[in-house]
Amino acid sequence: MDEPVPSRQESPVTTTTAPAARTGQAAARATGLSKVYGEGETRVVALDGVSVAFGQGEFTAIMGPSGSGKSTLMHCMAGLDTVSSGSATIGGTELVGLRDKQLTKLRRDKIGFIFQAFNLLPTLTALENITLPMDIAGTKADRQWLDRVVDTVGLSGRLSHRPSQLSGGQQQRVACARALASKPEIIFADEPTGNLDSRSGAEILSFLRNSVRELGQTVVMVTHDPVAASYADRVVFLADGRIVDELTAPTADSVLDRMRRFDAKGRTS
Repeated sequence: MDEPVPSRQESPVTTTTAPAARTGQAAARATGLSKVYGEGETRVVALDGVSVAFGQGEFTAIMGPSGSGKSTLMHCMAGLDTVSSGSATIGGTELVGLRDKQLTKLRRDKIGFIFQAFNLLPTLTALENITLPMDIAGTKADRQWLDRVVDTVGLSGRLSHRPSQLSGGQQQRVACARALASKPEIIFADEPTGNLDSRSGAEILSFLRNSVRELGQTVVMVTHDPVAASYADRVVFLADGRIVDELTAPTADSVLDRMRRFDAKGRTS
């Protein structure tokens, strides 16, 4: 289900300054970040000295050709992959050098994840899936916040349903609510609309945008779709493991035009 999602109609793109520029504060930051796989002839440089900040209360899309390093960047910033050199911080906490238990705690307490696969447990209800990370951590959900999140994603009438009783779009909304429920400092979304039809994809993107504007959330999303990227406040472009450009207040046309300037090998023209 890789068809592009419909362009947003209810809220046209404006040229207002992105929230990060107003606050000047970063929810996450990479400085000289490099990731190398293999050695010798098999050595592959996936990230090559990347420096980028993701502002608090900002929706950022990461784009680039296949093999550009966009998913690797997200995984390193989220503590899902190790860093070869450089720095990666979440909310002022340096990830490099943390032990496995420390990384697990950081991911649990400060980071929300949304993946292309919904990753819901089939035997649990929607509500149980949403609160599962907090249940495992032994923490109690903020009921007022949880009600607000559930209302924002439009799941109030589906909380007792199991995943098999929900559509793909509804399952992804459960995954979004799960990511938001613990009030993370940042949410990383990897192709969150990749398994959805165009209508469901547009609903998820609208929700992510509204979670930034109405709930003050910070969202970083990897996507290949220019229309999906147009929902963001800013688009960062990678090629050959390096940041080569960025757009603020993007439109689908401006993103598509920039993507067309990558040649078939993923380099800038």
